[in-house]
Amino acid sequence: MKFYSTNGKSPVVGLREAVLAGLAPDRGLYMPAEIPKLSHDFFNDAKGKSFPDMAMMAGEDFFVDDVPLGELESMMHEAFNFQVPLVELKKDLYVLELFHGPTLAFKDFAARFMARLFGYFVRGAQRQVTVLVATSGDTGSAVAHGFFNVEGIRVVILYPSGKVSTLQEKQLTSMGGNITALEVNGTFDDCQQMVKEALMDQELKERLTLASANSINIARLLPQIFYYLYTCVQLMRFNKPIIISVPSGNVGNLTAGLMAKKMGAPIERFVAATNRNDTIPKYLATGVFTPIPSVSTLSNAMDVGNPSNFARMRVLYHDRVEEMRRDLHSWSYSDEQTKQAIAEVHERYGYIMDPHGAVGYLGICQEQKSVPESVGVFLETAHPAKFSDIVDSVIGSSVPMSDRLKAYERREKKVTLIKNTFTELKEFLLSN
Repeated sequence: MKFYSTNGKSPVVGLREAVLAGLAPDRGLYMPAEIPKLSHDFFNDAKGKSFPDMAMMAGEDFFVDDVPLGELESMMHEAFNFQVPLVELKKDLYVLELFHGPTLAFKDFAARFMARLFGYFVRGAQRQVTVLVATSGDTGSAVAHGFFNVEGIRVVILYPSGKVSTLQEKQLTSMGGNITALEVNGTFDDCQQMVKEALMDQELKERLTLASANSINIARLLPQIFYYLYTCVQLMRFNKPIIISVPSGNVGNLTAGLMAKKMGAPIERFVAATNRNDTIPKYLATGVFTPIPSVSTLSNAMDVGNPSNFARMRVLYHDRVEEMRRDLHSWSYSDEQTKQAIAEVHERYGYIMDPHGAVGYLGICQEQKSVPESVGVFLETAHPAKFSDIVDSVIGSSVPMSDRLKAYERREKKVTLIKNTFTELKEFLLSN
């Protein structure tokens, strides 16, 4: 399959070049030249299949020109070797739990597959690849674990100082080996901009082989399509409209869902549920995309004021806001509403949500009021114990801590502090 730039000023490329470059030369994001349509029998044929086997059925068109089928199948089974449960809270309301991977966050789906794809593409390369990633929390830890000790690759993670949870920070700063963490005196938007500038800098490109593991990279986006299809396989038996609420920040997860719908997934509508960083709700209301400075909230992974993947959403809908509105509604919620939702769901259903899942829950509840005969799903993107400092105080008890998370509390944080300027990042990369 070929991939084009959302800015439309760069050559069309193959998967390998799109993945290893991350950004197109014109600073656009790569998108598939065509969105493959699922076969008429796909959802019937996928019934009873394991997640990796269903992903293989759905993903073959994206990868088969560049990755041998046997290699692709191994990647799928190695990357997606954990459960993807759909939990019923009540009739017609479900939670899709995406936190059963090794770092207990949904980013494991993309990071683990991406690491294997990178490893395949750089096999036998003469020069080490430096993978840059900006994170507001879970991306960094998932990439660190996914790429740990992958031959021929070093990873440099940038994260905003004081704006990730304690456990998230331990996960992304304690790996060592080929993983380096940079604590940036700034916001996530600063970190993301620094990575973009690095990828475009001519001197860095001459002296280093750079790539990105952020959701600007198409290899991060494609694996996320699969769990939307997997959800539809399980819910089609109800013969009701399916609505999915996605906690949204940099909107890569949401974009993957919209791509799944374009492929033929029977999803009636999506909800982009945001916190106070409400760029997407304002765009859908006004038709004008206006980036804003990000603000800190309880759902820190969604603290993004200028979501990169919006460029992909725009080309999916040909820059026609009225078309996007047919498939997508969006609302924003405050920290107080987020805490109220966590308390409500715990009291009513005995289920514990993290702050991001709580925002998703608020979105699906609001949407189902207007579509009462629908099946609603919201995404729970991280284990609530990763945000125990918030959740414990809301529910009045301690979130059960898994052994995997407990182990991180004892690990040593290893970081380098830098300012929020591209010059600082460039100096670090060239001197290390």
